[in-house]
Amino acid sequence: MLLSGTVVADADTVIEDGAVVVDGDHIVAVGERSDLLDGYPDHERTSYDVLLPGLVGGHIHSVQSLGRGIADDTSLLDWLFDHVLPMEANLDAEGMRTAAELGYLELIESGTTTAIDHLSVRHADEAFEAAGEVGIRGRIGKVLMDKDSPPGLIEDTQAALDETERLIQRYHGSFDDRIRYAVTPRFAVSCTEECLRGSRELADRYDGVRIHTHASENRDEIATVERETGMRNIEWLDEVGLTGEDVILAHCVHTDETEREILAETGTHVTYCPSSNMKLASGIAPIVDYLDRGINVALGNDGPPCNNTLDAFTEMRQASLLQKVQTLDPTTTPAKVIFEMATRNGAKAAGFEQVGKLQPGWKADIVGLTTDLTRATPLHDVLSHLVFSAHGDDVQFTMVDGEVLYENGEHVRVDADEIRAKANAYDITKKRRECEHEPPA
Repeated sequence: MLLSGTVVADADTVIEDGAVVVDGDHIVAVGERSDLLDGYPDHERTSYDVLLPGLVGGHIHSVQSLGRGIADDTSLLDWLFDHVLPMEANLDAEGMRTAAELGYLELIESGTTTAIDHLSVRHADEAFEAAGEVGIRGRIGKVLMDKDSPPGLIEDTQAALDETERLIQRYHGSFDDRIRYAVTPRFAVSCTEECLRGSRELADRYDGVRIHTHASENRDEIATVERETGMRNIEWLDEVGLTGEDVILAHCVHTDETEREILAETGTHVTYCPSSNMKLASGIAPIVDYLDRGINVALGNDGPPCNNTLDAFTEMRQASLLQKVQTLDPTTTPAKVIFEMATRNGAKAAGFEQVGKLQPGWKADIVGLTTDLTRATPLHDVLSHLVFSAHGDDVQFTMVDGEVLYENGEHVRVDADEIRAKANAYDITKKRRECEHEPPA
């Protein structure tokens, strides 16, 4: 296939009248359209106003998609223990499959082609199978929770680790290597030391497996960890082995100098979730400082109940504006920096080596957008438009691994209307079980 349009190959490379040529699952050429047309006469041709690398959701909760709007205007621990965890505890296999399908549909149709996805404790197979069905690329993991958790989610530690190992063996590298595994302890508040250390041991046992957890999102969370361990959150995670180049930490809003040094020295990846952090009033992560220290920062939406959208374009805008407010400096986090966070930085965090750029030899994960819009007129700077003006519903084309998954408003692989109908019919309030749990003080 030969795709033409304004090609945003990466944060530094824009080809106004460009083209991208795809063979199989890889890009074979990127350049001026006039230079490529004659060289590939047998390739199917199509065009979009703007072509860009598929965006990377650096921290997603696909299986919370059925809870969009159920927990507005609450703080993190109340949001989690009073609303979201009870909902997760009461999702049966059908609900988990439907929630994951719905989340992946939203990601694909709004331009996210890779997701670092934090599932739930039960029915993880359903979400993995949904990812394979929809066709998204993902770093995905079952959640581990073995203390201070509601009924239906709390697990025996060894049973949780054993189930994780089964899932690694079943799904790591599955679906033509689109799906890779991340060992996923929920966060230090709901995991024992045995569970956290066991997560590191499992990740080390299997080549290419990563670790994905939450850290330092909220002051109450940090106080709980410090009271229980005598350490600040990231110091504790470092102590039990959950830092390093194979670790993705979501949020990292409240960190001190020692913790930031740990993140930088260990090469730990951070995912910035600005909309979620604002909505839960968690605070503003010190992203400019992280970037200055050489810490790799990805960009994530978090879950639908705390955002309430999985639109990565909205997240790019929020990410930049919030940092400008935090630093009182309008020159910080320009469009190039934010676009890099949403593409290549996210791919680095996810551990996909040839994802996040439109470059010969790299994976053909490509998104096509329309700019035939009032808010795109006039279009002086395409990168500025992508970060500050574009919306997920501008997406007309999404390709993963050279396969077209979404085109002109229609999902190619799956029946989106059927999935949305299932989601509307699934009554999370009717299926909800009694769940009494007091969040940590």
